[in-house]
Amino acid sequence: MSIAILLISLFGMIIIGVPIGIALAGSSLIFVLVTGSVPDLVVVHRMVNGVDSFPLLAIPFFILAGNLMNSAGITNRIFAFATALVGWMRGGLGHVNIGASVLFAGMSGAAVADAGGLGTIEIKAMRDAGYDDDFAVAVTAASSTIGPIIPPSLPMVIYGVMASASVGQLFAAGFIPGLLMAVSLMAMVAWYARKRNYPRDARFDVRLIGKTFVHAFLSLMTPVIIVGGILTGVFTPTEAAIAAVAYALVLGLFVYRTLNWRRLLHVSMETIETTVIILLIVAAASIFAWILTSNRFSEQFAELLLTITENPILILLLLNLVMLVVGLFMETVAAITILVPVLLPIAMKIGVDPVHFGVIMVLNLMIGLLTPPVGMVLFVLSRVSGVSFERCSAATMPFLVPLVIVLIMITFIPQLSMWLPTLIYR
Repeated sequence: MSIAILLISLFGMIIIGVPIGIALAGSSLIFVLVTGSVPDLVVVHRMVNGVDSFPLLAIPFFILAGNLMNSAGITNRIFAFATALVGWMRGGLGHVNIGASVLFAGMSGAAVADAGGLGTIEIKAMRDAGYDDDFAVAVTAASSTIGPIIPPSLPMVIYGVMASASVGQLFAAGFIPGLLMAVSLMAMVAWYARKRNYPRDARFDVRLIGKTFVHAFLSLMTPVIIVGGILTGVFTPTEAAIAAVAYALVLGLFVYRTLNWRRLLHVSMETIETTVIILLIVAAASIFAWILTSNRFSEQFAELLLTITENPILILLLLNLVMLVVGLFMETVAAITILVPVLLPIAMKIGVDPVHFGVIMVLNLMIGLLTPPVGMVLFVLSRVSGVSFERCSAATMPFLVPLVIVLIMITFIPQLSMWLPTLIYR
């Protein structure tokens, strides 16, 4: 009954439009005041402890690195290289859109950053080439979900903190799933291109590929520095984020000279704003998750699930369903911090590795970014493109099919996620 107070107050606040961070903290405070189970000061202490974590320092630096890449014009160079590389295929700019997202994924680690940064360039280019607005928005939305799967990844950092899992292994585990997502989305684009008779947007030219590669080479070195440094043990994920910021500053200020102090100040303020929002959600979700755990909600939920079935395949399907439904209504960071203590013990009971489960959870929640009513990526692209939220949602629905297929593959073929971490960290 006491947990019902917590959940009812949370969903009540969400329904009336209270921001998710305030809703999580507010419902936790209501629970404490109504039940009197712990002093109300515990809410503050638990929220502070929730963000008192060294790996979480990576969050503001990865956000800053992504913002710097966007402001320094680095995304334009990546887009030009991707155009030369895959633009010759039928429906070329659709493939370019996905290829650019794969390249940019190694820099930002956030789907919203990809959608807001690359999305502006991609949608304009596709419009100018005569592609339908719906198709342009749908491809951009779907491809942006690759960002948090291929390292670095902000959701993976948060999951690693909550699950006490190695962030380095989580980063390694995302490589192959991320590439699978790209291949499946490109197959979808190829189908659309044939159905709608979309053109080839560039001719295949090895010299052009070489020229644009040289032009983008220093930009493309960013993921090499970040991921290579982590996997070789040169620095931790947090230190890698700082290295990414330093490298982006060098490129923007001294090499490309596209950053000035006014733009740098604007980027810094954007980063502070985004970081504050994320850390408020993490702090609020920490007290919420602690209340759930201390009231044995996780154990009771596990027992309930195991009374329905003890078949590992069915349990994994049910866990995926729970995560997909939560992703419909809750922001990614909040969902991770709440779901990890509830669902991870169940997954481990049926033999799922925490690193493997991290990839499954993040991909589920990325799909949630493409679905109403929350759908953060859809809101961003609606604003960027001028297409209504409803049209964005409807256009993106078909692209959920390849993503769900990849999700099923990753869920039931653990080697797709675990082969690389096992190879590197054995």
